[in-house]
Amino acid sequence: MRKYIAFRADWMEEDGAENRILAHTGACTDILAEYFDSSDAPIPEPGYRPSEYCQVPEAIDPESPNSSTHFRRGDWEVVRVEQYAPIGTAEFDLIVICYCRYAPIESPLFPIRRGKGSQKLQEV
Repeated sequence: MRKYIAFRADWMEEDGAENRILAHTGACTDILAEYFDSSDAPIPEPGYRPSEYCQVPEAIDPESPNSSTHFRRGDWEVVRVEQYAPIGTAEFDLIVICYCRYAPIESPLFPIRRGKGSQKLQEV
C-alpha cells in the first residue's frame, strides 16, 4: 500500500516554532516531515515521534558529504492522526496527517547504516 504521511505541528502549537523555519524563505511552516511509505507497516499512532537527522562532522562520508550521518527520536510527538482515502486514480492509496506537539526529550544519536549500493536508512 502506497502511503503519504505528513507530520504537522498541531494548529495551536507555538512551542518549537523556531525549529520550523524554512531555510530558503525564512518563513515558519507547520509541516515537520513527510514520509513516502510503500511498506505494509501500520501508520503512526499517538505517541510516535518522527526521527530527526543530523550530520556529525567526524562521520561524514567523502562520497556523500552533504548526507546526514546520524538520527535520533525527535522532539515532536504525534497527538492526533487523520487518514484519507483518495477518490479515483491517485498516486497514493492512503493519505495520513499526523498532528504533533513539541515535547523535547533526551534521545541518543544513532549512526545511519548504509548498505553497499543502497541509501536505505536503517533505524534501531
